[in-house]
This record gives sequence, structure tokens and C-alpha cells, in this order.
Amino acid sequence: MDLSTAKGTRFPFIPGTKPSIKNSQLLISSGIPSLDHILGGGLPIGSLLVIEEDRFGTYAKVMLKYFMAEGVVTNQPVLIASKDMKTSHFVSEMPAVITETKSVNHMHHSDEQMKIAWRYQNMKVVDSSPTGGQAFGHFYDLTKTMERETIEEADITQWYDESYPTKDNTFEKSAYSKLLQCVQETLKKGQYSISETPAKRQVLRIAIHSLGSRLWFSDSEESSQQDLVKFLYFFRALLRYSYAVAVITVPAECMYNSNAVVQRVEHLSDVAIKLESFMGSRKETNPLFKDYHGLLHLKKLLALNTIASHTPESLDLVFKLRRKKFVIEVLHLPPELGETVQREQDEAAPTTGCGGQSHKSLLDF
Repeated sequence: MDLSTAKGTRFPFIPGTKPSIKNSQLLISSGIPSLDHILGGGLPIGSLLVIEEDRFGTYAKVMLKYFMAEGVVTNQPVLIASKDMKTSHFVSEMPAVITETKSVNHMHHSDEQMKIAWRYQNMKVVDSSPTGGQAFGHFYDLTKTMERETIEEADITQWYDESYPTKDNTFEKSAYSKLLQCVQETLKKGQYSISETPAKRQVLRIAIHSLGSRLWFSDSEESSQQDLVKFLYFFRALLRYSYAVAVITVPAECMYNSNAVVQRVEHLSDVAIKLESFMGSRKETNPLFKDYHGLLHLKKLLALNTIASHTPESLDLVFKLRRKKFVIEVLHLPPELGETVQREQDEAAPTTGCGGQSHKSLLDF
């Protein structure tokens, strides 16, 4: 959706957004600056980001909370939906934003001090800082939660369904219909459609947790998969004509990928990433991954209003959950491996000069 040409007008000024210079799209931040950099600047209006959850869903929840927290900080309305977990937990556990410039600079300085091997100084890394010096993308402290007053003042709509499963005319699982109805009512109430002209234009952030999990299942696996794909068709159509951006986490582990349902979900998304956690796997003890908590696979990249999608500097991406923040980086070899290789090369190099011989004498030190 090219919002720059809608009704022949320019980009409207919306807090928390910035125009992309690459494909004429209006962008918002995912709440994780390093992820914004990988995606080419941020998430376009009207787009859908699908996160294939890690085995235990730990890191997918963190990313969803970042997405919600960014909406609260930029005064953007948020809609959170879930059947597996009470939405009040997501709201109360949103991380607090880091407002002190000294803290941010100290974090950058600490990251720079970690580059101890000279061979890595000229390598390209993921830029984890907000670009352009603008107020786009913030850093958050995972050890602190947002103040209750800030959450109460924010525009947050919660959808949590724990009713007995029933069938309707559209879905085998009526919860999908209820969620679609909630999304439609929220879009209509806030005048988020591109055809409407509200006095103050805003962007709605829609966060859906663990869509298609066991609690979304109906009587058979086939009908459950059909419900999920059908919902994404309807949901994506709503996004395309609205000032809204959605992030959905999907538990791909429990789908068994029969009928290629995971690939169909990726096809219906605009951006799809997969989180592969090292927890409980052999990679957890691999020295190559000792500084990280998992791999981030780019399954699908944005191709809106452009012929070719944005290509990041590297596709070998990893993530780690520090005490205070969640970071996405380019996978580098451990410094110990580089030093060992360099030492072997130095020892194998022939000596030169007046004392150059093929072997050392007993008096050489």
C-alpha cells in the first residue's frame, strides 16, 4: 500500500513514524532497533510480521512486548490478543524505556569494548541504534517495567477469550470470528481506514500472541489449519486498507507442517522470521554459539511497492537476551578461534634476515 499517493497527498505527520527513502512507505519501529535495521528501516503501514516462535516461546514473547512498549512510548494505540496467556500479563510486563542519554551511550561503549580481535574491526555488523538521530526506535530495560500510571494513560485494547469452543458459519473455531470482529470494531472506532480523514491520524499496533496454538484447534487438524489460513486472508485484507501494523507469533513447532501450513502462513505474511532457540539442543554446548541464545532465520522479507526486497548485509543472524535488553547481531567466529589460527600461521612463517635458517639453534630464545 503506497500511502504517499493516497488521495494525492503527502505523508501525514504521525508520531512515531518516518518515511522510507527506498520505497515510499511510511514506517514504524518494531521496538527493536537492530531488527528495524535488518528489515530496511522498520515496518511499513499496513504490513504483517509473523514470528515463528522458539520451542518454548520465551523470546517471541519478549519481541511482542517490545512491539507493544514502543506503541505506548510513541502514543500509538495498541491491540493485544491472546488465548494462551492473559493479556493483562503482557500489559503489566512491558519493559520501561531508557530515557537517559548517558545510559544509551554507555551501552554503545560497552559493545565497542567487546571487539577485541583486530580482524573484526572492518566487518559489517548490525546497527542496533536508531538511525538518523531521530526519535524513531527506543531502547528498553528488561529489568524494569513501565509505571502503572503510564499504562493506564495509554490506549490499549485487550482481547482474551476463554469461552467454550463453538462453531459458526465461517470458522470451525468461533474464536477466530470473535477476534476478527474485535479488530474490525477497533479499526472502525479509531477511524484507521485510509478512506477516512480523522482530525488526528494515528497508527494502530496489533499484537497477537501464539495464533494457531493448541487452544485454537478444532475437532480435526485439517480444519484447524484451514481456520488459521482463512483468518490470515481476512486479517491481511483489513491491514492493507488501514493505518495499522500487526505482529503475530505462531507456534510452528506444534503444527507438524502437514499440508505445508507453515509455508502458507509465511506466504500470507509480509515479513516472516523464525526463532531457533539453543535451549535443550546440541547447539547450546557448541563453542561457536556460546555467546548467543539462538539463531534468527529470515524466511521472508518485505517487497512492498518495490521490485526487489531489502537485502541485509548478512543472513547469518543470531540473538541473545541480556539482562537488560534483547539484541540481534551478525554471527561472528569466537575470538579464541581467530587467535589460534593466527598463532599457527605465525609459527609456520619462515624467518628472514641474517639469522634466517630453516631451524632454530639451541641458543635462540
